[in-house]
Amino acid sequence: MKFTMKKLGKVVLTAALVGIVAAALTGCSKKGDSSASGGDGQKKVVNVAYTNYYVPYDFVNDKGEADGFEVAVMKEVAKKLPQYDWKFTPTSDDDLLIGVESGKYDIGTKGIWKTAAREKKYIFTKNYIGASVIGLVIRKDEADKVKDMDSFAQYSGKLVPIAPQDARYMVIDTYNKEHPDKPIQLQSSEAFQIADAYSWVMEGRYDGYLEVELSYKNNIVKDDAPYHQFNDSLTYIRYKGIPTYPLINKKEQKLADQVDQAIQELRDEGKIAELEQQYFGESLSQYISQ
Repeated sequence: MKFTMKKLGKVVLTAALVGIVAAALTGCSKKGDSSASGGDGQKKVVNVAYTNYYVPYDFVNDKGEADGFEVAVMKEVAKKLPQYDWKFTPTSDDDLLIGVESGKYDIGTKGIWKTAAREKKYIFTKNYIGASVIGLVIRKDEADKVKDMDSFAQYSGKLVPIAPQDARYMVIDTYNKEHPDKPIQLQSSEAFQIADAYSWVMEGRYDGYLEVELSYKNNIVKDDAPYHQFNDSLTYIRYKGIPTYPLINKKEQKLADQVDQAIQELRDEGKIAELEQQYFGESLSQYISQ
């Protein structure tokens, strides 16, 4: 077959146009993935900060590895979002909070509860990771009279004061709004030592102290706990589970949406329930009042 110069020109022109379109499409593809990659085409690194001591939620294990229930959930999230490189960094409470807010870290986990004040600084996913159980520290000799929050309110409702900025203040404030006829005495306080709270309950100055169950176990129940001397006189009553969430930097909305979807999938697949059993021996999420 013979090609005339005119036909050859058309072939060359067609090939050139195909090349231009292909290049344009490639460019669009790269531009569309820019949020998950660096300017040089490398994957974006998602830096996840976690507290290094909050066993079993977030901690560094004996092998020097990132471990804990929330860390394990975030590692499963990472598997669902392979377009990113994931880095887990152990740190302190203060560095985590300041770091996520400033952008030093993209995500932070530390058994965080959602509050209005925190929502001004961070993005919270719609789906929670797990739960933190909260309840009352009371005297053992009152355990036959106080079996739950309602009976505590009826017995006396004398609760150790709580700082207004403390998320536990919100828990009791919500309870009182739901039980206007039998409210708990909610008083504001300045900071005090936790040993004071235990002593005040022991002395009868107050009849209950609202505390996270894990803190109670670490502070009193364990044989090497700093306030183990109170173990024979105090006991703990569970109230409810408070959802815990990952904190995400305010500028990372797309990442937050992707993490949220991954958490939902993990819950639907039963993976989060499996990890709760692994780290807690039970499902703490069942105590969350929806």
